[in-house]
Amino acid sequence: MNRVPAENGLRWIADAYSTSFTLTLSEGLSPYELLRHVGADERHIVPLTRSAAYELLLRKEEDHVSDLDFLDWEDEAAVARLTSAGFLPAPPETIVRAGSVPGWAYALEEFHCRTGRYLAALSERGRAFCVHRSASGFSRVGYACRGDEVTSFEPDLPHLTNGVPAEVALGFQHSNHNNADDLGDVAFLRFLEGEFGIYLPWEETEAELPEAALTC
Repeated sequence: MNRVPAENGLRWIADAYSTSFTLTLSEGLSPYELLRHVGADERHIVPLTRSAAYELLLRKEEDHVSDLDFLDWEDEAAVARLTSAGFLPAPPETIVRAGSVPGWAYALEEFHCRTGRYLAALSERGRAFCVHRSASGFSRVGYACRGDEVTSFEPDLPHLTNGVPAEVALGFQHSNHNNADDLGDVAFLRFLEGEFGIYLPWEETEAELPEAALTC
């Protein structure tokens, strides 16, 4: 798990989550509303750090809870809460972590893209974006507005677009927002920074955030 200081608004995510990541942004929602929209039961939302979530995702079901560095395994209430919320005993398929910046809720996933399935619902109060990079390096961007999915595209390959072209829907052209070393998803993160002024503090995303254990 890389730890990269947030020297810019969003681009650091591609380095800090170098294996795979999903960033979802939802205008006008709170973190808890975002998590409910993607299927979380509010009673089972637990505050955890990124490192704790990472440990939970990578553990094996047969591993003893005492192997978890963040957890006092003798704290029966804490173990019971994680168990009832689906974090234990089996490793969750995915963990969605949610926070907020002015005007937006955001969600981060380490490996999967659960939130991308709910983009239309996440745009009920405005705009919603989902930027996903898979472990194989494939990237995909989704955009929805006021309950409707507008476009889904691969930033480097504009011919692989479902819906309205990104240039028409958003004014995004990869060639116009690309540094020589930028991958397509990084170019789009840079675009979001410039268009909407969105800044996610790295330190905040490493600290405790509301989290839900969900299926992919």
